[in-house]
Amino acid sequence: AVKLVESGGGSAQAGGSLRISCAGSGFGLSSYCMAWFRQHPGAERREWVAAIESDGSTTYGDFVKGRFTISQENANNTLYLQMNSLKFEDTAMYYCAAEVSSGGYCYIPLVDDAMDYWGKGTLVAISS
Repeated sequence: AVKLVESGGGSAQAGGSLRISCAGSGFGLSSYCMAWFRQHPGAERREWVAAIESDGSTTYGDFVKGRFTISQENANNTLYLQMNSLKFEDTAMYYCAAEVSSGGYCYIPLVDDAMDYWGKGTLVAISS
């Protein structure tokens, strides 16, 4: 069965850094469109943060502005999000997601309805 498990969330001060991870099982992450989304407290929907396609191409939401980097490590089938210059407004639950029906291509901007599999999320809390 396909499974995505996030880890690495926690607390940080504004201006600091965190790296969150998403371990996949049941399928190879590098063959599909993989993405990070986030959901702010009280928000109805998840917001797309970053995506990586099967050819390694990466794309980011406009609000990222060079602060975050998405990557994946094939050896351990894990997706990462390195977050630098964190802001208070980055506080959210972060989710990794996979779209397996698009042949490894990500249709940007991604929307949560398009993703096929989700992890349970990891909480990132930034203090100002």
